[in-house]
Amino acid sequence: MIVAAGDVRREGVGGERGEARRLRCKAARAVAALEQRFGAPEWDGPEAPLDALVRTVLSQSTSDVNSGRAFDALKAQFPTWEAAFAAGPAGIEAAIRCGGLARQKSARIHKLLGWVRERFGRFDLGAVHAMPTEEVFELFLPLEGVGVKTVAVMLLFACGRDCFAVDTHVHRIVRRLGLVPPKASAEATFHLMKPLVPKGKALSFHLNLLALGRSICRPTTPNCAACPLRRLCDHARSLRHSAS
Repeated sequence: MIVAAGDVRREGVGGERGEARRLRCKAARAVAALEQRFGAPEWDGPEAPLDALVRTVLSQSTSDVNSGRAFDALKAQFPTWEAAFAAGPAGIEAAIRCGGLARQKSARIHKLLGWVRERFGRFDLGAVHAMPTEEVFELFLPLEGVGVKTVAVMLLFACGRDCFAVDTHVHRIVRRLGLVPPKASAEATFHLMKPLVPKGKALSFHLNLLALGRSICRPTTPNCAACPLRRLCDHARSLRHSAS
């Protein structure tokens, strides 16, 4: 049977669309299952975007506990960002030492604070609340130490945007589920998940995936039998097949 080139193209496009629908449906079912298990989180309300940005820089390559301690210590030592900037990288480093990678992060934070003052005229990012999402990404991504996760977390938690952030737990779980390719980078995963997350569910999906990753879908010893997503998960399915 000879198939016309136009038919091949239509078949290919149809297959791509069918796969996109399947993944969107899978993501929606995952959101619902997680909300049934963990509840539907609600936004806590606006936060100073600069606080959220610095908090996220501190969270890089460390645990939530350590980064939280480092942020609290930084704010206790320097009640204002003006004071933190005036203390210089060394002063910031001393304050955040409990969080790990203090020298690297202190230099980034000090440089970031200087950029904020130069760009906005003061140590405040309140203007971000009124900026379009894509414009925020374009503005912040060129900065050292600021990636898509950092910007997405700021927009999600400080501004209440429907912007799905991909941290370590989220990255691991959506790959195991098969929502993105197994070798997709965190940045690629951020872009691939954009059309899959149901509208208005970025916060819920993000926080519930974090809860799942901390309690059940751990990096090395996932408890698949207890997972509310086990029937949706490619990784769990492969384990069942290998055991049979």
